[in-house]
Amino acid sequence: MEEYIIETNNLTKKFPGKVAVDHVNMHIKRGEIYGFIGRNGAGKTTAMKLILGLLKPNEGEITLFGNKNLNEDRKKIGSLIETPSLYRNVSAFEVMKRYAILFGGSDEDIKDILELVGLGDTGKKHAGDFSLGMKQRLGIAIALLGNPEILILDEPVNGLDPAGIKEVRDTIIKLNEERGVTFLISSHLLDELAKITTTYGIINEGKLVEEVSAKELMERCAHNLKVRCSDISKAEKVLKDHKLLNRYEVKDDALIIYDNIEKSGEINELLVKNKIVVNELAVNTTGLEDYFIERIGR
Repeated sequence: MEEYIIETNNLTKKFPGKVAVDHVNMHIKRGEIYGFIGRNGAGKTTAMKLILGLLKPNEGEITLFGNKNLNEDRKKIGSLIETPSLYRNVSAFEVMKRYAILFGGSDEDIKDILELVGLGDTGKKHAGDFSLGMKQRLGIAIALLGNPEILILDEPVNGLDPAGIKEVRDTIIKLNEERGVTFLISSHLLDELAKITTTYGIINEGKLVEEVSAKELMERCAHNLKVRCSDISKAEKVLKDHKLLNRYEVKDDALIIYDNIEKSGEINELLVKNKIVVNELAVNTTGLEDYFIERIGR
């Protein structure tokens, strides 16, 4: 049985006139970068605030590190919800010193964290003069005080230019690979999440539509050859006998073939020779965006 570092069971939050989070069951394993994706207003931020204890659920349970002693285990979580609150007229080091009063951390810890997020050489430059990407990375640095095992980041690249997005993305990857930090990251920017995510949670109108690994998602979105013909069973046998059918599935009365796509002409000729009428032969590509739109609607 899988062990999860964050797990929710029927987690629900209601506001007047709206169910913001509707019986959500999330499963996040240690070491994952869990991409929480959905439109603006889908319930991502509310779910994160429930996990962090910033809101109280109406129904459901939250389990952290396999326990339900949430007050103690929440100390192992760092977070950046929406825009980081920074002291504008002091250096990054001084910002960190002030937050260390709350969360702990020596001067050496602060220097190490700033180095880790790429802000070790900012000197006396005021945080208010930082670029948006630098401010987000400083927000992540603050979240790292106390050496948390999980970081929860809400839209960490929202509003950033391409350079700022790359800075934040590289920081997340570095923390995950070098420190083993588990991430729960929300975003509505699918292309950016796809570059780092190991597991996706798709949320729409408060409901968790699906959880799927990045590997499985890539397989589902791979190029495929759809073959619709007069005799599916016979087509399967013929193509297998000629080693042209390895990765495939039968779906909606059609063969969906995931390899040998470049041999579509040979496949067609072989089926016709064996008196199998080919009604449709088409190469399909389901992009990531199309996949998500199918699940959350337009």
